[in-house]
Amino acid sequence: MAAITASMVAELRAKTDAPMMECKKALTEAEGNLEKAEELLRVKLGNKAGKAAARITAEGVVAASIDGTTGALLEVNCETDFVTKNDSFIALANAAAALIAKHNPADVAALGALPYTQDSFGPTLEDVRKGLIGKIGENMSFRRFKRFAGGNKLAAYLHGTRIGVVVEFEGDEVAAKDVAMHVAAMKPVALTSADVPADLIEKERAVAAGKAEEDRKAAEAAGKPVQPADIVAKRIEGGVQKFLKEVSLFNQPFVKNDKQTVEQMLKAANTRVAGFTLYVVGEGIEKKVDDFAAEVAAQVAAAKGAA
Repeated sequence: MAAITASMVAELRAKTDAPMMECKKALTEAEGNLEKAEELLRVKLGNKAGKAAARITAEGVVAASIDGTTGALLEVNCETDFVTKNDSFIALANAAAALIAKHNPADVAALGALPYTQDSFGPTLEDVRKGLIGKIGENMSFRRFKRFAGGNKLAAYLHGTRIGVVVEFEGDEVAAKDVAMHVAAMKPVALTSADVPADLIEKERAVAAGKAEEDRKAAEAAGKPVQPADIVAKRIEGGVQKFLKEVSLFNQPFVKNDKQTVEQMLKAANTRVAGFTLYVVGEGIEKKVDDFAAEVAAQVAAAKGAA
């Protein structure tokens, strides 16, 4: 049996908003597997845990650069929100996005090797990054990027500096921009239900099956009739189909007019969307959570010991 530490419980609680004891129970049942424990909480607590798990904790900015049918979307990370408002850091991010669009680097290392000078640092982008680390006093890194040059028109939308979207389209630019804003708000994972990754579908099916099993146990404990297996199977599949509609762009109700789907809106605008890319700052990164009270207590104890 894996040891369940306080830090593990705190990490799961931060991701799900679930009560501390529920987090501990889930981790114990999952034998310390954080991802499995998160699924167990979704089964027991419903969508609340899943929605809270989408919160983003790491800091940084998303930058975009569009020049005709060529463009780029880039995420640059840093340690604190304070640095995301630093002019030099923002200039670095915007310049890097433009360099990606122009030079098509193969990866982050190739991006860093491109010629660039700023704030008296250079001659490469990597040299500027290292120089700003010393100047600002905080680590920063180029995390991920995508370049677009497939011949489609491009529409970009930045929600502040933390969410960035690029839509590849043919047709009306206003409609495409509206789709980019919709993606930023609703965060679909694919264009259509058929495009949703199989692992996400299976994960959702497992959650639905787990919830059905919890309901069965509750019914038995209360002496109530248990639903037949075929009805349960239909419920599970119904839950999966509902999930697919919720996460596929074309099936989502359009944010500016929920009486029509995004697909219907695009058809009315005679516009075709070939793809979209969504970056949310820090997505998938676990940020260290400092225990401020414990830190203060330790400092007080150390001061007393030195006295």
